[in-house]
Amino acid sequence: MKHTTISLILLILQALVLYLIPTEAAPTKPRLFREYIGANFKNVKFSDVPINPNIEVHFILSFAIDYTASSPSPTNGKFNKFWDTDNLSPSEVSSIKGKHSNVKVALSLGGDTVGGGFAYFKPSSVDSWVANAVSSLTRIIKEYNLDGIDIDYEHFKANPSIFSKCIGRLITTLKKNGVISFASIAPYDDAEVQRHYLTLWKCYGHLIDYVNFQFYAYDQGTTISQFMSYFETQASNYNGGKILASILSDGIGGLSPENGFFTACNRLKDRQQLAGIFIWCADNSKARGFRYEKQSQELLAS
Repeated sequence: MKHTTISLILLILQALVLYLIPTEAAPTKPRLFREYIGANFKNVKFSDVPINPNIEVHFILSFAIDYTASSPSPTNGKFNKFWDTDNLSPSEVSSIKGKHSNVKVALSLGGDTVGGGFAYFKPSSVDSWVANAVSSLTRIIKEYNLDGIDIDYEHFKANPSIFSKCIGRLITTLKKNGVISFASIAPYDDAEVQRHYLTLWKCYGHLIDYVNFQFYAYDQGTTISQFMSYFETQASNYNGGKILASILSDGIGGLSPENGFFTACNRLKDRQQLAGIFIWCADNSKARGFRYEKQSQELLAS
């Protein structure tokens, strides 16, 4: 009887110890799919793109550029709409978000070209650029009921420090004012581009929610092992960031779906390193039936 009582007490104490020791939370599954939309004016609509209800989906309007629409020239942070506004209007944003509670819509800044030339980041001064950018983007974001911004400048006529201060202060202010709930950056492996974005990351990485790294900018014919190496390098560069894997709709750059992109994504997923997938872009995917979008979303939802 005495032995039984002692055993019972020991069992109770063991249960209490197990109860009091905090258990490690289960790793979060990668459930974010993002897609750029509207840059190529191919009459694509949000409703054309497949939407899996079991993941979070971000559409990224491309692009808002601080250039004039009539003759492309820098306007020091005064952003204008350069996407397909006929098919991707405020009412279309409201409609897709109303039908799908898992959808958010963001706005990408900069891009590669405008009016036949490069879209340069060229502020007159940090203070004036930030003031103009906050004002012009707040107006567009509220008009369209958007949720976040993406930074996709690829050409620069300002040093990394100026870029970091401008973009960092912009994100800080928009978040503080409750205008956006998330921000992302879209760098790729080019020395000048990386200098600018890594300087921004060093100073303001805590405010950047996602890294849409352009892995498709690597050479066509990239192998799975090369891709995995590239991913590890960028995860180290943007330490602590949510790095998304990426492909082109036409599959002509980096690791293509045919050569093993989804195999690589599954490997990253097994290692709990895959924060999500993004695709450039819905405009080009339309003619192909959005097959990579479907495959990406199925992988993320599984």
